[in-house]
Amino acid sequence: MASFIIEGGHPLKGEITPQGAKNEALEVICATLLTDQEVNIGNIPEILDVLHLIELMRNLGVSITRHSKGSFTFKAENIDPQYATSEDFMTKCATLRGSVMLVGPLLARFGMAVLAKPGGDKIGRRRVDTHLYGMCQLGAQLQSDTLNSRYTLKADKLRGTHMILDEASVTGTANIIMASVLAKGTTTIYNAACEPYVQQLCKMLNNMGARISGISSNLLTIEGVDKLHGTSHKINADMIEVGSFIGMSVMLGGGLTINDVCVKELGNIPKAFQRLGIQLEFGENHIHIPEQSHYQIETFLDGSFMTIDDAPWPGLTPDLLSVLIVVATQAKGTVLFHQKMFESRLFFVDRLIDMGAQIILCDPHRAVVVGHDNNLRLRARRMASPDIRAGIALLIAALSADGTSRIDNVEQIDRGYENVDERLNALGAKIKRR
Repeated sequence: MASFIIEGGHPLKGEITPQGAKNEALEVICATLLTDQEVNIGNIPEILDVLHLIELMRNLGVSITRHSKGSFTFKAENIDPQYATSEDFMTKCATLRGSVMLVGPLLARFGMAVLAKPGGDKIGRRRVDTHLYGMCQLGAQLQSDTLNSRYTLKADKLRGTHMILDEASVTGTANIIMASVLAKGTTTIYNAACEPYVQQLCKMLNNMGARISGISSNLLTIEGVDKLHGTSHKINADMIEVGSFIGMSVMLGGGLTINDVCVKELGNIPKAFQRLGIQLEFGENHIHIPEQSHYQIETFLDGSFMTIDDAPWPGLTPDLLSVLIVVATQAKGTVLFHQKMFESRLFFVDRLIDMGAQIILCDPHRAVVVGHDNNLRLRARRMASPDIRAGIALLIAALSADGTSRIDNVEQIDRGYENVDERLNALGAKIKRR
């Protein structure tokens, strides 16, 4: 188990370019199973979760060529569908949340898929009901092995239908889209997730010959086609990493510029930081965060405390609440954070409290932060990363703290952030990996 040794108090200054979006990468890589022709994908983040999925694809029989950093070609010409029912496949799927999105392509192209309980962050219950509901609506027969948390889906030919999802699940929507593009007839998905990741998936599939309309809305219409062909696709910058870098710049001063950013695709992320009083300067394809020693949390028009909560797109992504909480610890004012989706995601604030942050954890979903106004810096501590997003939040806290901190289990951070220690050291941080 690797660790970071972080010497706090060193400002970050310079320019940085975010990696490709992890969540988009997991979706579009799974989608390459829908054709036997070559699909070229660029700007793939070479992080643990993505690399594990690529290895899983290779085990399925996909021919994969790495041309250069982040540039891969996938050709799913000689797939072994039986491997997708093997114990080895099930074991590997159980360690990777993104593996759930293999179900749609396998079912659509080969008529059978097995869904194992997916792995990933331990942030609370993450159900797969939406995935199974969508496949059954398309005509798949479901066999349940609840003892082993496995579900077998079979269908000679999927058929288009109208469905209303019970939740706007990003991975659920992506999975159903991938199953629908080869179904017979027309499928409409209402209450579909419309995150940029899903939009990018739809655009790639349309370039492969799919017929998807309503992209960027919560009502998608998919006219099934007989076959898809190859294409080339470039993954967008990771908006979660963009938000993480904004948080780092605020906490560590010095002034930082984030390049290759499409601001309009960040949704409410900039607004959430601005509600904490953060100044942001927007260019055509970059964001500059100037040095600011004080920032004051806004209040609502009636003077009541600010509340920042997560919501389906274009609302604030839950993946950045951890970073925003850390930033709020040094603001002037008080803010309530409401994390609606996962019941364990806020438990990491105990580590921040140990570092001197003034936080009241009201319940598993709500936390009140009373900012220090930079009058009291956080204290160095030894911690462990419980999940990707809490891990990066703890790293930001450690970088801004007095003294030297240690974060164990940094493999969790590596799952979502590529070489983050090396990239931050180039900006002035002092992080050692052990």
